[in-house]
Amino acid sequence: MKSIVGALLTFVLIIAVLMMLISGVTWALASAHGNFHTATRARLGLWVACGTAALAGAGVAWVNFLLRVGHSL
Repeated sequence: MKSIVGALLTFVLIIAVLMMLISGVTWALASAHGNFHTATRARLGLWVACGTAALAGAGVAWVNFLLRVGHSL
């Protein structure tokens, strides 16, 4: 169970980092070319990716805590 959860959270972190990269590049290009609507959407995508990465990182610690508590019950 622990390896499955770890693998899924790793997958989420990889996708979040790729989303951060794509959103950051899109934000930079859209701002440079004066397309402020697209720049705003890309900035929002960057913040969502940061939040996702933070939650996935916290999820690893949470799952480890719950697994330790479950073994002690």
